[in-house]
Amino acid sequence: MEVLNLKEFKVTDEMLASKGKRLLNYIIDLCFFYLLFFLLGVILYLIAELTAIEGLINFLVEMENIDPLVDRLITTILIVVYYIILESLSQKSIGKLITNTIVVLENGKKPPFGVFIKRSLCRIIPFEQLSFLGKKGWHDSISKTFVVDSKIFEEQKRHYKNYQELGVNQD
Repeated sequence: MEVLNLKEFKVTDEMLASKGKRLLNYIIDLCFFYLLFFLLGVILYLIAELTAIEGLINFLVEMENIDPLVDRLITTILIVVYYIILESLSQKSIGKLITNTIVVLENGKKPPFGVFIKRSLCRIIPFEQLSFLGKKGWHDSISKTFVVDSKIFEEQKRHYKNYQELGVNQD
């Protein structure tokens, strides 16, 4: 067990989510993302069929024949928006919610909105998904964030707080 910095709380290696959890987060988020947009497509199709809105029908036909490069661009933008919205609201994506992990700064605090934007935009970097094979993924390194196991993280924060209170009570 690593010794906590007594002056300021800091994330330690033992708090970090395992590579297995990180990979599971990615797989769950990717599956959820595609399921979400598949369901959105089905709903739009049903609305188009039931209401016969010509503009919506034309849009859906165009989406079927979309250029693969445009499709990839739209998908990339939507997945970045997915991560920005979910992580900035709760510090968790659906994958992190299921694996009980959370995104924090080195001092254990919630990152500001701009950091979540930077973190999410880093996911566009080619081969970024493979960067988790190193110590930290590029979206973590560049944004200076950490994905930690919530249970261990909260336990360590509680120990740190108790230690700080012990010092105050003895003064």
